[in-house]
Amino acid sequence: MREVFVNNNTQKVIIITTGGTIEKTYSEFDGSLMNRESIINEQIFKKLRLPHTQLEIFSILSKDSLEMNDDDRDFLLTSIKHHMQKDIPIVILHGTDTMQHSAEFVLERLGDKIDIPIIFTGAMRPLGFFDSDARQNVTEALMAAGLLGDGVYIAFHSRVYNVPGCRKNKEKRTFEKI
Repeated sequence: MREVFVNNNTQKVIIITTGGTIEKTYSEFDGSLMNRESIINEQIFKKLRLPHTQLEIFSILSKDSLEMNDDDRDFLLTSIKHHMQKDIPIVILHGTDTMQHSAEFVLERLGDKIDIPIIFTGAMRPLGFFDSDARQNVTEALMAAGLLGDGVYIAFHSRVYNVPGCRKNKEKRTFEKI
């Protein structure tokens, strides 16, 4: 078990947000549902009780993952490399449609240089929806950050998957082992 603590009882975790369904918001003006600015801090982290967790939050993109390309993934990779120097776990909030692809991209580029847990998560329904799975998935990813060893993972619906080794199942609206 990896333990990165401050003051003997507080775990540090870096959060990198990229957009995706988890961060989509509804505009009353034009009726659109899209990525604008990150709402994660206001909608999740300020509402969770995290007395033993210190978060550093970085919003680097605000895109639907279907619009992400390898330039965006390179930008994400650069951010991950920068934060890896702090030697604390990283949780990446990402759209589910290409999360597996981005996680594999990161794993392929970093290879054996990974010395922290890097955990991807997202949501099937936007954070503002009554039945959103965002809060659950983020909370579980935070917990996984303190328990997992070095590597790249996807945490989703009470499961943690090694990357590679999972995929999105659109019919079941979750991720599954392959």
